[in-house]
Amino acid sequence: MSKIGKQPVKIPEGVRAEIQENKIVLRKDDREAFIPVLRGVKAILEEGELRFSLESKSKQSRSNWGTVRSLTNNAAIGLTKGFEKNLILEGVGYRITKEGNNLSLNLGFSHQLKFEAPPGITFEVEKNSILKIKGIDKFLVGQVAAQIRSLKKPEPYKGKGFRYSGEVIRRKAGKKAVATMGGGA
Repeated sequence: MSKIGKQPVKIPEGVRAEIQENKIVLRKDDREAFIPVLRGVKAILEEGELRFSLESKSKQSRSNWGTVRSLTNNAAIGLTKGFEKNLILEGVGYRITKEGNNLSLNLGFSHQLKFEAPPGITFEVEKNSILKIKGIDKFLVGQVAAQIRSLKKPEPYKGKGFRYSGEVIRRKAGKKAVATMGGGA
């Protein structure tokens, strides 16, 4: 029995839900989210709540049950509040600038890197080193943050590169002089 799948999803104020053949459509103003209803799961809309039930007792159906419920809940949250990931860029001379809806990144390479924003994603830059990635799709926000972070991952000696806010980078000690451990040729 899925603890997640059996919980109903409350449809927030101002969001319209509709169940079509193999998908759930959530709409708010001019934005909409499509959630596929996976095999073995049935969606039921009643009294401002979406409930999910199993059509078969297979292992895959039980796995899909919680997945569909979580995807639907994330879409409802995304349409009302949105999702945000913060990246912090550390390093002397490293800089982020916003050009339109795209980014121009100085990351210590011999050239600037350009990063185009996919549809549904907006960027905010603070102090040339803090990047906020915003959007309504939780997966897409996380994916874009991971792609940008992969351009310059934080290195363990000085911590230069992109890191998530709240992420702790374990630092390594650099070269140490050989201690007087008795000898050395």
